[in-house]
Amino acid sequence: MFPRTNTLTQPQADIEVADPPTDSISALAFCPTADFLAAASWNGEVRIYEVAPDGQTKGKAMYAHEGTAPALSVTYSKDGSKIISGGADNVVRAYDLTSGQSAVVAKHDDAVKAVKFLESPSAGAILVTGSWDQTLKYWDLRSPNPIASVQLAGKCYALDVVFPLMVVGSSERKLQVFNLNQPGQPVETLESPLKWQTRTISCFPSADGYAVGSVEGRVAIQWADPKRKGNNYSFRCHRKEENKANTLVYAVNDVQWHPVHGTFLTAGSDGTISMWDKDARARLKNFPAAPGPIATTAFSRNGNILAYAVSYDWSKGHSGMQPGHPNKIMLHPVKDEEVRCKTR
Repeated sequence: MFPRTNTLTQPQADIEVADPPTDSISALAFCPTADFLAAASWNGEVRIYEVAPDGQTKGKAMYAHEGTAPALSVTYSKDGSKIISGGADNVVRAYDLTSGQSAVVAKHDDAVKAVKFLESPSAGAILVTGSWDQTLKYWDLRSPNPIASVQLAGKCYALDVVFPLMVVGSSERKLQVFNLNQPGQPVETLESPLKWQTRTISCFPSADGYAVGSVEGRVAIQWADPKRKGNNYSFRCHRKEENKANTLVYAVNDVQWHPVHGTFLTAGSDGTISMWDKDARARLKNFPAAPGPIATTAFSRNGNILAYAVSYDWSKGHSGMQPGHPNKIMLHPVKDEEVRCKTR
């Protein structure tokens, strides 16, 4: 995909996406069937880019949520034909890549923070949406009404699915674990092992556990099977020790699993990305700082491209949004030695 000499230790080798969003980037998603990248942003836009074999990009399409409501989440359908996004206008929009048309396909009473497809062996492709209205809803896109609605423990801040596991992180540090073979209610509701607000959740590719990242520069590795909870652990990351008396702590904005090697990355407000081996409990690689927070990331379908957004992440609230803040999407050519497990 890229020249094999390129690495993040040589920042000039990473390729900048042309014509990036003009406001903070909230979510990235790669198409599961081709090298297309979708980016949702705080100005309400969702932009779609084609990534060429040499890593250069070209804008292919764009659609927007109503008014200036931020687009907060984005995902692709399994066949790559549709892009789904949730926004602060309280709706979910679907963009058809064949027709070039977008339409509202789901609604909530507050901002839609998370959108994911779950591929049920019995029910087929079902969309699940999590909202600040404290509900989780399941949708068949052929119908305007939800299949079911579940009351959450608080506002949905993060959600991830690897069938049959789904985990939702809510306000007040609540975590709810679902077995999607019985999707109507969580099998477990618990308090996060991390002491501060949940920022991101990512299910293990093996669907038997999940990682939670928070604003305190920590990540918790949690097993879903009660018999394996003794293996749960948490660790510190995205921190900078200025001196013995003062350590700067940064939010963990994203956790993503590599689709081939099963290792994972963390991306933080400190502008760094780290690769980790879950089983060895070891860091594999720490990439140098970007000129701003890493707000969100995405691996391509075969894991050979890492897209990351250098953008304000709102970790310091409105006052932290300063004029001239960097706002760009970078593509990093992934080397096997950066992401391969220590235990393999």
